[in-house]
Amino acid sequence: MCGMNAFPTKIAIVVRDDLEPWQRLNVTAFLAGGIAAAVPELIGEPYVDGGGATYLPVFGQPVLVFEATKDVLTAAHGRALGRGMPMAVFTSDLFTTGNDEDNRAAVAAVATEELDLVAIAVHGPKNAVDKVTKGARMHP
Repeated sequence: MCGMNAFPTKIAIVVRDDLEPWQRLNVTAFLAGGIAAAVPELIGEPYVDGGGATYLPVFGQPVLVFEATKDVLTAAHGRALGRGMPMAVFTSDLFTTGNDEDNRAAVAAVATEELDLVAIAVHGPKNAVDKVTKGARMHP
């Protein structure tokens, strides 16, 4: 098994620290899907247990989950945009929508600097992700 240092890239999800536990889990799962869709080479091979049952493939590297204040999250978003890093976003408006089309419309209706971010997910070289997530702390 590879240690976390064996990977040249990092997947990080930064979740706002004032969310309810169910919201933190929901947005983490939601945003991980965005990274998987954008960077399919991060997905490993399917799993097969000793009895021959098969399971879906998952990321082939760890996903680190951080928490941050609204200000730290907003700064991380700006740093990721500035670096042109692949990023998924979840805004507070998405808690009131029920489908992908409405989600996209809700994000499109708000200017970049006005987004009420509750979480972001980024993928990139380790040092770049570390700089983007500066100020965030590992989720407990």
